[in-house]
Amino acid sequence: MTQSPAPGDPFGALGDPNRREILRLLAAGGKPVTELAAALPISRPAVSRHLRLLKEAGMVAEEASGTRRIYHLRHDGMHAIQAYLEHVWGDAAARFRLLAENTDDPERS
Repeated sequence: MTQSPAPGDPFGALGDPNRREILRLLAAGGKPVTELAAALPISRPAVSRHLRLLKEAGMVAEEASGTRRIYHLRHDGMHAIQAYLEHVWGDAAARFRLLAENTDDPERS
């Protein structure tokens, strides 16, 4: 049995391939659960559970549209992940670039 991520943990929420696919689908615009479920190999209730976890992690939000709920990405949640990755990998990428620019290429010599 897989363990659910802690509420509010965006990195835990990204750990499941179905949730990553839901985020990819929502990147094109807001969608109701039925449309998301039609594009995924899991049941509608399972999609709803994944959406709840993504919502708790601050990555998606919902709004009422008549009797339906439309889910869309929350840019604040996505920006927090992007900022974290840029902080961690940005320093490493800068160091790699500096090393690469200051290393002689034996084929050019």
